[in-house]
Amino acid sequence: MTLYDRVFEHLLVKLDAERAHHLTYDALRAGGPVLRRAPIPERAPVRAMGLTFRNRLGLAPGFDKNAQVYDRMGAFGFGHVEIGTVTALAQPGNPRPRLFRLPQDRAIVNRMGFNNDGATAVAARLAKRRRGDLVLGVNIGKSKVVPDDDQAAVEADYETSTRLLAPHADYLVVNVSSPNTPGLRNLQAVEKLAPLLEHVRRTADGVRATPLPLLVKIAPDLSDDDVLAVADMALDLGLAGIIATNTTISRDGLRTPAARVEEVGAGGLSGAPLTERSTEVLRLLRGRVGDRLTLIGVGGIGTPEQAAARVAAGADLVQAYSALIYGGPMWPRRILSGLSD
Repeated sequence: MTLYDRVFEHLLVKLDAERAHHLTYDALRAGGPVLRRAPIPERAPVRAMGLTFRNRLGLAPGFDKNAQVYDRMGAFGFGHVEIGTVTALAQPGNPRPRLFRLPQDRAIVNRMGFNNDGATAVAARLAKRRRGDLVLGVNIGKSKVVPDDDQAAVEADYETSTRLLAPHADYLVVNVSSPNTPGLRNLQAVEKLAPLLEHVRRTADGVRATPLPLLVKIAPDLSDDDVLAVADMALDLGLAGIIATNTTISRDGLRTPAARVEEVGAGGLSGAPLTERSTEVLRLLRGRVGDRLTLIGVGGIGTPEQAAARVAAGADLVQAYSALIYGGPMWPRRILSGLSD
């Protein structure tokens, strides 16, 4: 058992999950220690979407919602970091408690509700970004107050975020798959998603001198037919890629006692229980799109073997967040050590 394992078992697990997150986040913001003793395993760079990633491993959105510590995460071994989800309007998110651990399943349930400082504040921070070899993705979502059945209002909301954030991003992700903003997942329907993505791309093209890779992030709860429909749409629109997958609303197969699951309540489930379905979705996508799109695999990647399996299933890049919570600061190095070039 590592030192982190002992600290997690005897201290962090006893803290409210969101409080533990903020303690870690605040330490990084304050310039707290970043691990340097253990070398980061070197991996061959990966070319995807016209970008060069120093390795395949990225930090998924959720850890750095407000672009305050992303530049420190490369020291842990990540080759790219995706910030957000950022909305056009600042919003507090859902009432607390809204973040829960299920240690028996190495899983997390969240119903954060896109709490963030808003696109204007995040853009101001990113304007000070020092560009290096850490690729930065920006994940944008719908402001809660915008009704999902008003297509014009939805497009205007995403347009605001895109106009402010696209100039500072290496790639942009449209998130329509979180279960914690009412009605958001309805936007995954192709007839609503296609015009939204076209609008976001036109907006990005209008504020940048060079094209910005645009991706969409989908839920594991889509049917196979809907997954394939999104793949076809992405090809038709000329998107750069698809991220598979977001959190799930399913609670099937959990080892956590049912009473605890019921106590935790609604929210998106992330972590180990997503491994099988997220891999299935990725395999479906790769079979449909061939080598024409970049695919980023996320959801239930906790071990080097699982990371390698996701690459074998078709992922160009992989991301994780929940596994970092359970694995600790040395976790990225362990993944990179076992991840084949």
